[in-house]
Amino acid sequence: MVAATDDMAGSPTGAGWLEADRSRNRLELQLGGDWVIATAPELNRRLRALQRAPEDITAAIDLSRLARLDTAGAWLIQRTVLELGAAGLQVSLVGADSRFRGLLDQVGNVEPTTEVESPAPNKLVEIAHRAGKATFAFCDAALRLLSFYGMLMVKTGRTIAQPRRLRFTSLVYHMEETGLNAMPIVGLLAFLLGVVLAYQGASQLQQFGAEIFTVNLLGVSILREIGVLITAIIIAGRSGSAFTAQIGTMKVSQEVDAMETLGLDPIEILVLPRAFALFITLPLLTFYANFVALVGGAIMCNLVLDITFPQFVAQLESAVDATTLFVGMVKAPVFAFVIAMVGCYEGLQVTGSAESVGRQTTQAVVEAIFLVIVLDALFSILFASMGL
Repeated sequence: MVAATDDMAGSPTGAGWLEADRSRNRLELQLGGDWVIATAPELNRRLRALQRAPEDITAAIDLSRLARLDTAGAWLIQRTVLELGAAGLQVSLVGADSRFRGLLDQVGNVEPTTEVESPAPNKLVEIAHRAGKATFAFCDAALRLLSFYGMLMVKTGRTIAQPRRLRFTSLVYHMEETGLNAMPIVGLLAFLLGVVLAYQGASQLQQFGAEIFTVNLLGVSILREIGVLITAIIIAGRSGSAFTAQIGTMKVSQEVDAMETLGLDPIEILVLPRAFALFITLPLLTFYANFVALVGGAIMCNLVLDITFPQFVAQLESAVDATTLFVGMVKAPVFAFVIAMVGCYEGLQVTGSAESVGRQTTQAVVEAIFLVIVLDALFSILFASMGL
């Protein structure tokens, strides 16, 4: 915004200037030329260099020789008025052209900004804020996962009603990946787990002469809890993360968007074959892990306690029954569905970056293991209330 007198309107921009004169405790400033944004830096330097005498009581700023004035120049004038007033002088503006008064008044009415120091944060408030923010984020993630679960159940029911919608080639492929190819790592860890449980149980029960009950400890703990739990955790880290990484990579390369553009359903193509495959293979892997863990425990009992294999089998038959095996095996399909659902859901949440793939993969493994353990605890409470 620029104001100009009639004789200077349209003329080229000239240099702004100021002169200071003192007489009888009075400071007089004469301003002239162009006080515009182009001359503001130099005028600002001169105003900063202006020295005020201690005996000055009043100040007059003469604007009669101003040729042009814009917002930058008006701000310099008003700032000078405020600074001289803050120093104790009585300041007056004289000789201002009528064209300049509106701009000077407008700039003068603007409240000066002051930098306000923010108070030091309260630690308890900050902790409560973080806890609340994390709680809201957790609830939001839980609701979105629950919504995905509902959609997946609807499409699962539709696929069961119309089996031709299921892609059997993809189903068999994922059964091989999640089941057959997972047998070595599941078998090794289950065998070592059986060895560890047998050794630790034997070292404690030997103190009471009850070594034979090591077999009972192995049978009940492996068949009811440890076998299915360790298998689900291994599959969550192996297959669940693979589901997220595979679908996430397809999201990054826009293959999922291409499917939707062609009218194909990514849930039916990508999610359901993986979910059905894991639903079939995890119970089989659990049974396999139970058997291998018991074999490892039997070998350790034979080496440490001199319990022969026929004795081990006979004691195991007296310690466990079909209900014990059923309690562990019934958890496997539920864990399988949860692992597949979480892995595929987090894969579909990937955005267009490789960093997002890694972040969602990590989150998928953590969520799957967390849900598996929570569900295992709920199953334990349920079976205890049923007397199983």
